[in-house]
Amino acid sequence: MKLRKKYSTQTFSKGGIHPLDYKLSNSKPIEVFRVPDYVQISLSQHIGVAASPTVKVGDYVKVGTCIGESAGFISARVHSSVSGTVEKIEQIIDTSGLYRTAVCIKVTGDEWESHIDTSTHVVTSLEYSALHILEKITDAGVVGMGGATFPLHVKLTPPDTAKPHVLIINAVECEPFLTSDQSLMLAKAEEICVGISLIQKVLDVDAAMVGIEMNKPDAIALFKQVAQQFNSIAIVPLQVKYPQGGEKQLIEALLQKEVPSGQLPISVGAVVVNVATAFSVYEAVQKNKPLIERVVTVTGLEIPNPSNFMVRIGTSIHELFDAVGGIPQNTEKIISGGPMMGKALIHAQMPVAKGTSGVIAVPYELAHRNESSNCIRCARCISVCPMGLQPYLLQVYAEQGLYDALESNYVLDCIECGACSYVCPASRPLLDYIRLGKNKVSHVIRKRKQK
Repeated sequence: MKLRKKYSTQTFSKGGIHPLDYKLSNSKPIEVFRVPDYVQISLSQHIGVAASPTVKVGDYVKVGTCIGESAGFISARVHSSVSGTVEKIEQIIDTSGLYRTAVCIKVTGDEWESHIDTSTHVVTSLEYSALHILEKITDAGVVGMGGATFPLHVKLTPPDTAKPHVLIINAVECEPFLTSDQSLMLAKAEEICVGISLIQKVLDVDAAMVGIEMNKPDAIALFKQVAQQFNSIAIVPLQVKYPQGGEKQLIEALLQKEVPSGQLPISVGAVVVNVATAFSVYEAVQKNKPLIERVVTVTGLEIPNPSNFMVRIGTSIHELFDAVGGIPQNTEKIISGGPMMGKALIHAQMPVAKGTSGVIAVPYELAHRNESSNCIRCARCISVCPMGLQPYLLQVYAEQGLYDALESNYVLDCIECGACSYVCPASRPLLDYIRLGKNKVSHVIRKRKQK
């Protein structure tokens, strides 16, 4: 595959912004967070159907015990991240703000399932068949860890009519504040490259491209060195621009191909996988380890010690803040994910999930919204939209309930990056209304298909 030579200018073409990055924890290596005393593990940590509980109150579980079986093709298994006794199976509010069924476990000790390899030895052998690798990924409950949490086994089984030609690894981490992917790349480069090779084998593709923005020179240098041991893994430095971590923007930056409206990356022969997901594939296949922990950035402008922690799934977010000096008094919001696309939490007692890349304590001066005023038709929202949409118009249509107009103006193409709201001089709640409009249009389309 032919790559551009001028890597420093390589990026996507439409829109984009350059918010302050606030990468306060980018120099912090991963710390292993302590085993919690109590966990709440949601059975709906992925897009699709929630897992069905396979345990009952009073059962003893070990680290790696399956506690939730996938309940459909688009679903994922869930495993215990701790050893102890199932105390409750109840409804909790998770980071999405919705009630979910969760298995609540009182922790005793740290006993692991015997089949899990807990050694630090890097296993580089690729002897398994593609089918066996896929089975291990499915059994381990691996999902996309860049935020979307799409079950990986589904993404790696495209329809027979769609043949992938290239695997793209998303190591961009363009959201401000977040450094969980960067810290993982610096700590586990070889394991990630093995994971990439395993995914290539499943997809039967020779080419893999790792896109890393140039504000991570240490990760770029390390991956270029490590990738020399592997066939067909190209490391591609990219210009720093938000939202380059979006699948369609990353594909254009790397392949100079545009994914058509309403289509998936496979339509241009690409499959996109987050770098942390590639590491989870390594652990699932080479170590028989299910997805029971992940790196989480805990940060904020007033946080005394912003950090990157390897955290067991189900750990209370409040405990993470306690470990970095507590939640500052002037905190207005706590956000799960990045400040651009993340979600504000109702409270800090919510559990870490598979898709929790970071938690941010946001002070009043950053969280406060200015009072909105009339649109001045400056067209800034249009100029920064990475999908080439007209956000000001979509907001008007959503406010007035004009769902046909929303659909015909491609509202479903919006990736909800928030660039339009970020640049609006009138402080219009553009993204809020566009999200509402997308939900309504999606509902209309579903009803139409049922007729």
